Amino acid sequence: MTSDAVPLRILIIDDEPPIRRFLRTSLAAQGYRVLEAETGAAGLDMIRSNPVDVLVLDLGLADISGFEIIRRLRDQGSAVPIIILSSRDDEAGKVTALDLGADDYVTKPFGVDELLARIRAGLRHRLQQQGEKPIFRSGELSVDLVRRIVTVGAQEAKLSPREYELLRLLVAHAGKVLTHRFLLREVWGSDGDVQYLRIYIRALRQKIEAHPERPQYIITEQGVGYRLRMAD
Repeated sequence: MTSDAVPLRILIIDDEPPIRRFLRTSLAAQGYRVLEAETGAAGLDMIRSNPVDVLVLDLGLADISGFEIIRRLRDQGSAVPIIILSSRDDEAGKVTALDLGADDYVTKPFGVDELLARIRAGLRHRLQQQGEKPIFRSGELSVDLVRRIVTVGAQEAKLSPREYELLRLLVAHAGKVLTHRFLLREVWGSDGDVQYLRIYIRALRQKIEAHPERPQYIITEQGVGYRLRMAD
C-alpha cells in the first residue's frame, strides 16, 4: 500500500490490550488506518457509525461472542471481510465461524505477515463478489484496488487521496460517461464547481497520461463529463 492512497480502515475487536497494541503498530506500519474496540457492543456501534473495510475479530469477547457478531453483521447484509483472530484452535469453532460468514481464521499466536496475507485475500474476495476485479488494467495503466497502488508501465504514480478516489470511481464505471455532477457528488459530496473538478482531472492526467494534452485514458466528453478507457 502506498502512503499517498486513502488508507483502508481496519477495525480490531479484541479485549486484550497487548494484542490491540501489537496490531495497531503492525497494521499502521503498512499504511492501514486502525480502529479499535474492546467489547463486541462497542465494535458494532463503531461499524454502524463508521463503515470499515476489514474486521479483525476475537471470538472470546466478554459481552457478545464473536459468533454472534458475525451472525448479526451477515443478517444485516454487511459484506465486510471478517478475519477471525482467536486462541481457540478447535475445528468445530473454525467451522462454525466460517459457516456463519467469516472469511478466514487465524489462530493465536500468529505472524503479522500471515495476517496481512489473510486481510488482502479477504479484500480480493469482496471485490470479486461486488463484480470488481482486484486489478484494473488499460494499456500501460494498472490500478490495484486492494493495495490502492496505481502504476503506469513500471512506474508507480503517486496520487493524492482525492485524485485516487476520482480515479477509483472512473475505474468502477470504466467505459461509461460520468457527468460532472455525478463525479462532484460522489467524490466531494456536493455539486460543487465544475472548474474544481477540471483542476483535479488535469492533475490526474499529468500523473497517468504519457501526453496529458492528448489523453488516452481519461477522455473528455465535451460539456458532459469524463469517460475512462475500457479495461483490456
